[in-house]
Amino acid sequence: MRFGKEFVSQTIPEWQEAYINYAYLKTILQDVQASRKNCDSNSQSTPSLARNLTRRYNRDASVSENHDIVVNTVTQDDEELETTTTTAYETTFLKAGEAGGDFEVTFFRTLDREFNKVNNFYRQKVETARNEALALNKQMDALIAFRHKVMDDKTPSAFDSVSVDINGLASEVGSSSKAREHRVALADLMRSDDTSKESILERIRMNKTREITPLSAIKTILKVRKQDELKFTRENLREVEKRLQIAFIEFYQKLRHLKNYSFLNACAVSKIMKKYDKVAKRYAAKLYMEMVDSSYLSSSDEVHKLLLKVESTFIEHFSNSNRRQGMSLLRPKIHKERHLITFSTGFFFGCGISLIVALGLIIHARNIMGTPGQRTYMETMFPLYRFFGFVVLHMIMYAANIYFWKRYRVNYSFIFGFKQGTELNYRQVLLLSFGLGTLSLCAVLLNLDMEMDAETKDYRTVTELVPLFLLVLVIAIVLCPLNILYRSSRYFFLAILFRCIAAPFYTVHLPDFFLADQLTSQVQALRSLEFYICYYGFGDFRHRRRNTCRSNVGFATFYFIVAVIPYWLRLLQCIRRLMEEKELCHGYNAIKYLLTIVAACLRTAYTLNRGITWNITAWVFSGVATFYGTYWDIVVDWGLLQRGCKNSLLRDKLLVPHKNVYYAAMVLNVLLRLVWLQTVLDLKFSFLHRETIVALLACLEIIRRGIWSFFRLENEHLNNVGRYRAFKTVPLPFNYEEDGNHNN
Repeated sequence: MRFGKEFVSQTIPEWQEAYINYAYLKTILQDVQASRKNCDSNSQSTPSLARNLTRRYNRDASVSENHDIVVNTVTQDDEELETTTTTAYETTFLKAGEAGGDFEVTFFRTLDREFNKVNNFYRQKVETARNEALALNKQMDALIAFRHKVMDDKTPSAFDSVSVDINGLASEVGSSSKAREHRVALADLMRSDDTSKESILERIRMNKTREITPLSAIKTILKVRKQDELKFTRENLREVEKRLQIAFIEFYQKLRHLKNYSFLNACAVSKIMKKYDKVAKRYAAKLYMEMVDSSYLSSSDEVHKLLLKVESTFIEHFSNSNRRQGMSLLRPKIHKERHLITFSTGFFFGCGISLIVALGLIIHARNIMGTPGQRTYMETMFPLYRFFGFVVLHMIMYAANIYFWKRYRVNYSFIFGFKQGTELNYRQVLLLSFGLGTLSLCAVLLNLDMEMDAETKDYRTVTELVPLFLLVLVIAIVLCPLNILYRSSRYFFLAILFRCIAAPFYTVHLPDFFLADQLTSQVQALRSLEFYICYYGFGDFRHRRRNTCRSNVGFATFYFIVAVIPYWLRLLQCIRRLMEEKELCHGYNAIKYLLTIVAACLRTAYTLNRGITWNITAWVFSGVATFYGTYWDIVVDWGLLQRGCKNSLLRDKLLVPHKNVYYAAMVLNVLLRLVWLQTVLDLKFSFLHRETIVALLACLEIIRRGIWSFFRLENEHLNNVGRYRAFKTVPLPFNYEEDGNHNN
């Protein structure tokens, strides 16, 4: 792999603007090379020197007349750092009068600007890391004192044990003056140590967690008084240790990224200077790299010292001095791609295609579409199986999003908050989706019998229960406590799903409302789950009919409710964010979901009742909701249609290099949002059953949601890039009184 591609692949996506612009410097060198070709042949350097860079760099530095550049050090004010001045570097090109020299002047001016940017950014981040290290050091002092206090309450104090040892020592050596002095010194040392710990505990308070759980929300409503004092219990100790462990791991990752940032940029400067010497036939690389080596970027060892300090502290206090265990937590192993996953994905894909072909051939050979039971099948069995089709399609869209997020360096694992090393790649998601699709198609083949028993007038119970068995199997796999089939990802999904359901009681984060938005595109899947309950609960599966479900008032009522639930959850999330963050945009977003709820109810009512009044009302509210939602998707969620940007009707920063992709996405979003027109226009196709049309429209909505998901996360990533936000903010457990009460 060439250095340019390797350099880009190893950069931190959120810091991409803070790195050396290696690609742009290469384009300037291309101009230099073009200008050199037009120079007089007499000005060319010795060919052997042009080819042998090593000998060139080792030339005697005493030959000052051969120097092509002079690097000067200047000081300048920097308001972002605590120090009043910072060091900057300016390079003077001594041979600007030569032919093509203006391009070389531009090269060094750009290189200086880029290097000064990198050097200052690194200095700022190291300063921030130093402050965080001081804060963590104080947290560790508090943890040690807290742990000492908790252990003293449960076991004999360390002072008592030392006193026993001292008395034993004194009994052995008699009443000598040295023994008495030793005993008094150790006793004073332990007393002073206990006094210092007590003084620390007097100055700290436990930071209140900002997370509001359902229990804490109920206590707030019931006005149950909270105990704010510091409780020295083992439960609190475990909580403090867990939070500090996470803080240390996150801080360690920051330091590793900083070290990598320094190394990559120094390598980039070295590589570009070697290219410059080769292209321009100069001897400037050695002198410039001497400046780089003496700069703060390369000479500072603070990050290395902090790394060693974090390792020693973490291993001692969080892994019982077990270095292997501690380093495995600080540096989790990256799971390598297994060929078995690729093979299994292809195997299930091939099985799925084969089953689809077989299904089509069986339908054609038996003329199943022309049998009397075809209509009954479409109204009973088809709604049961289409649930799995919706899930498989959504998973395929998610896998496609992961692929393109990876390709265009969208840090989706950081945005979603996945634990390092547990996020699924697109092959793993495709494996799950194709596996589920293969199981579903096998089950469909078992239920193609359209004829009932001539004597009992019933269908075979075993085959009629196949969809239910498949659903139970899928639910069992999702809830399985065994460490199989990506347990961490399954539990993460369940945790976020629970937070969506309990929307008013939890602080809303991006994974919460992102999943809730996905659920709004799975209304028909939720209705299929409702039909499962009715179809098997009332025993209609024995005769393959849905008369009970149609005539049941409760089923019709929940038919409305199920369509509203996902939008209602998003509405509650918007209200919660409005109350916490005090930003009006969340209120406007809540209005969008309120309009969607009204429109969905009216369209459902029109589907069940018909009538001109329902039709007109559904038209009006659906139109308003569609216009509002489309505007919000494109302008707010995607950040497009910005005025005055360099990319017409888009935004200044685009990750996808082809602008037409964005224009096509906007058009598709508008068209796919208009699928509700089929409901109010009541379009009918003689060759398609009504349930088939509903399924196709639901698939179009899932595809629209998949497209929306890519650009939504791209916009979120660009917002993180603009703020250089590449790490999670971990709340610390303790708050010192002198630090103020801002963390309370």
